[in-house]
Amino acid sequence: MTKEIHKNKPELLAPAGTLDILKIALMYGADAVYCGTPDFAMRARVGFTLEDLEEGIKFAHKLGKKVYVTINAFPHPEDIEMAEKHIKTIVDLGPDALIVADPGLVSYIHANFDIPIHLSTQASTTNHLAAKFWQEQGAERIVLARELSLAEITFIHKKLPDLEIETFVHGAMCMAYSGRCQISNYMTGRDPNQGQCVQACRFKYKTYALEEQMRPDEYFPVIEDEEGTHILNSKDLCMIEFIPELVKAGVISLKIEGRLKSEYYVAAVVRAYRKAIDAVFTDQYDKKMIADLKAEIEKTASRGFTTGFYFNKPDQNTNNYATSRAESTWGYIGRVISYDKEKRMLTFEAKNYLPINSNLEIMTPDETISYINEKMFVKDELTELVHANTIVSIPLEIDVPKDSLIRIKL
Repeated sequence: MTKEIHKNKPELLAPAGTLDILKIALMYGADAVYCGTPDFAMRARVGFTLEDLEEGIKFAHKLGKKVYVTINAFPHPEDIEMAEKHIKTIVDLGPDALIVADPGLVSYIHANFDIPIHLSTQASTTNHLAAKFWQEQGAERIVLARELSLAEITFIHKKLPDLEIETFVHGAMCMAYSGRCQISNYMTGRDPNQGQCVQACRFKYKTYALEEQMRPDEYFPVIEDEEGTHILNSKDLCMIEFIPELVKAGVISLKIEGRLKSEYYVAAVVRAYRKAIDAVFTDQYDKKMIADLKAEIEKTASRGFTTGFYFNKPDQNTNNYATSRAESTWGYIGRVISYDKEKRMLTFEAKNYLPINSNLEIMTPDETISYINEKMFVKDELTELVHANTIVSIPLEIDVPKDSLIRIKL
């Protein structure tokens, strides 16, 4: 890599749906996390209490890392008074930035608080004039719309070199423009733009014909079996193979989607991107290494992968028409509680069914340890089968740190 690129190592930004996942994300290599309370964030189903958020911010700051709080829902008139109070409460906790979409809230925060504003991708910023406008309103960073190509991002960066650019590089893709969907609201009365999306794009639909009235011989291709089709179901975004290109384009923050994801998913994806980014900036980047890291990511559940809009506009190959279920050949088993150096025993809490002689991998922040559990102990008694929510001990010669994660070959 060139010296110019070495000066611009991007931030790795991870999702955190809970305080526990915040800590895991930072432990496994994230430079910063984004999170929020259920109020005025885009994920009302998950969120921090104010006490958890305060603890998470202090935890991150002790590590020299950052926390960005999402206030990116679109409030209605009756929500404004509550939103203003909420913003003050959040700012008093000391986060490093607020992620905001609504122009009124951007104006309010900029006028009343001394805190960086990151403009949410939901603001649909797709050109340098819009980006300059938001910069003049007080936004220090723009999370660009997902509909932009790398060439367009490069152009915006050259026009506004002092503006921080953040883009999504991994995770679920929304079928709606910049995530502003109304299908959920129409079908279930739950407003996705106020954090209540039911992911209606993942539902199974029946389609008998799709034909435009004025074009009777032109058909939209629909792949359907006897159960229907997942016509709106995008594959997941994955850009781990193109980090040098993202850096050259001027992206300073690489963002992983997934505030509804598990601790295992977040840890595995963050660790892979951490290693990839570090490899770029230590001249250790090569195709085999990146292929191995992508294979690591494939051990998490996904709907298949796409590069989204970065290189071309999505086509029918970007969608997964077969199923909306995120699948993997590996599953999550549990999290390490402790390692007894004298007894050479690893103790963890099993979160799923675990039979003896399973192919396991113990995932630490730095390495992956392959292991076959030929012996398992529950309360010092040998056992051949473990069910969820059971404390298990296994003999292991390697000292493994607390909070390492264990997965099983399915």
